[in-house]
Amino acid sequence: MSVINLLQEKATNARKDLLKVVHHAGAGHIGGPLSAIDILTTLYFNEMNVDPSNPNDAERDRFILSKGHSAIGLYAVLAERGYLPNEELFTFDSLNSRLQGHPDMKALPGIEMSTGSLGQGISAAVGMALGAKLQNQGFRTYCMIGDGESQEGQVWEAAFIAPKYNLDNLVVIVDYNKLQQYGWPGTDTERSAPNDLFEEKWLAFGWHVIRIDGHSYADILQAFEEAKSTKEKPTVIIADTVKGKGISFMEGNYLWHSKVPSDEELANALAELNAVGGL
Repeated sequence: MSVINLLQEKATNARKDLLKVVHHAGAGHIGGPLSAIDILTTLYFNEMNVDPSNPNDAERDRFILSKGHSAIGLYAVLAERGYLPNEELFTFDSLNSRLQGHPDMKALPGIEMSTGSLGQGISAAVGMALGAKLQNQGFRTYCMIGDGESQEGQVWEAAFIAPKYNLDNLVVIVDYNKLQQYGWPGTDTERSAPNDLFEEKWLAFGWHVIRIDGHSYADILQAFEEAKSTKEKPTVIIADTVKGKGISFMEGNYLWHSKVPSDEELANALAELNAVGGL
C-alpha cells in the first residue's frame, strides 16, 4: 500500500469514528475536526517521530492542537495510531473519561498541552521549540491553529517572537477552513472569512510561509519536507481546507460546527465515506 493510500484509509477510519462518537455522546464538534483530519493523520502516521508504546520519550516530536474544541478529531487519530483502545472513544465527553471535550494533558498519554482557550496553544508550542533549542534536543514541535482563532492577539504575539529565536524546529499549521461558528452581526447566511492578507501577515512577522491544499496528501507531505529543510526561521503551513470535509451535506455549512447528527444523517454520512474513501 502506498503512503497516500495508507493515509487516506486511516483518515477515513478517523472520520467514521468521530461521527459515530459525537452521535453517541450527543455532543461535540464535527466541522472543524473533519477539516483537520487529513493533516492530523499525516502528522501521526508519517511525519512525527512518536511511539504510542512510549508516549513520554524525551526525544518524541510534540503536537499541540490549539483549536482544542476539535479534540474528537485528534482522539480518533490517536486511537487509530494506538494511543488508546478504539472502544474508549465512546466514553468521549462523559464523566471521568480521559476524553473530554477539550484535550487534557494530565489525563491522556499523547496530549502535550491542555487546550481550548483559543489563541494559547501557539505560545506553548513556541516555548517547547525554544526549550528544545536551549537544551540541544532534536525533537520538532507542531501546532495546529484555527483561522478564526487567529483573531486572538496572543497568536500574533507568539508569531512575532518565534523568528527572533530562529525556531526552525517549529511548524504551525493553520486549518484555514474560512468558516467560524458564527458570522458577524447581520450575516445570517453569508459568513465572513476570519482573516484577510493572511500569507502577507505571516511573512511580515518573519516566517517561512507555505500555502497548500489541506486535503491533498501530496501537498501536505511536500510541505512538511520543505519545513524540515527550512533553516533559521519557523514555518507556517496555511492549509486551505473545507469545514465538514468528506460529507457532502456538511461541507461549508457553519451549522455543522457543533451539530449532532441524527440517526439518518449519521447513516448517510457513513455511506458517503464507505463509497468514496472519505474524500
